[in-house]
Amino acid sequence: MSLKALFDLSGRSALVTGGSRGLGLQMAEALGELGAKVALTARKRDELDEAVAHLASMGVKAVPIVCDMSQPHAIAPAVEQAIAALGPIDILVNNAGTTWGAATIDHPLEAWQKVINLNLTAMFVTSQEVGKRCMVPRRQGKVINIASILGLIGGGDTSRPATIAYNTSKGGVVNFTRSLAAEWAQYNINVNAIAPGFFPTKMTKGLMEIMGDEVANKAPLKRVGGPEDLKGIAALFATDACAFITGQIVAVDGGVTAI
Repeated sequence: MSLKALFDLSGRSALVTGGSRGLGLQMAEALGELGAKVALTARKRDELDEAVAHLASMGVKAVPIVCDMSQPHAIAPAVEQAIAALGPIDILVNNAGTTWGAATIDHPLEAWQKVINLNLTAMFVTSQEVGKRCMVPRRQGKVINIASILGLIGGGDTSRPATIAYNTSKGGVVNFTRSLAAEWAQYNINVNAIAPGFFPTKMTKGLMEIMGDEVANKAPLKRVGGPEDLKGIAALFATDACAFITGQIVAVDGGVTAI
């Protein structure tokens, strides 16, 4: 098979959670450019409509699905809506997430639960729903989970706010990825994770304001992530080029974890 054919997603359907902006939209762009139809979830309809219009301007078919992924009971109907609109889901990108900055001794329990529910429980429920409806019966599929370098190194940088719930949840994503990859290999389903470093997004805006240029200077490449920097790895993990890759976590961080 040619390299071009390996990266061709024509006729395939993708579900990207938290896909209306930021990293989710960037990855949706990549999958759409390779030929996939894309369903996006988010809480806000106006942001979804804007994202769908943006993708349409690129020639990408996209479907908006309003869903609060932190509510487990809302996930199955959202998956059903995606399947009804696009057909069986071939590619699942578990991207929806949140954070909370607070020292451990001051961290509210409800904030801990909010972070864990969205960053980890929603990933489990969405994977379960897509798996049983689409991927396991068809014995094929690609699952891409969004972790973080803070799930690999545990933080430790005292110059930024403590984010223990976020770090813990992303560490959970790392082992969730490995565990699901091992379990679903028998069904020819590839499960991998991307661990981004610092990217300017709505979620990281406060941190960027606090740390300024220091964020970029911590990376050997001396910059933060840009609007194209997740596209290549997302394309790899979503396509047939990934056929012999599963259970892997790839840091996209400008070299921070290499130090």
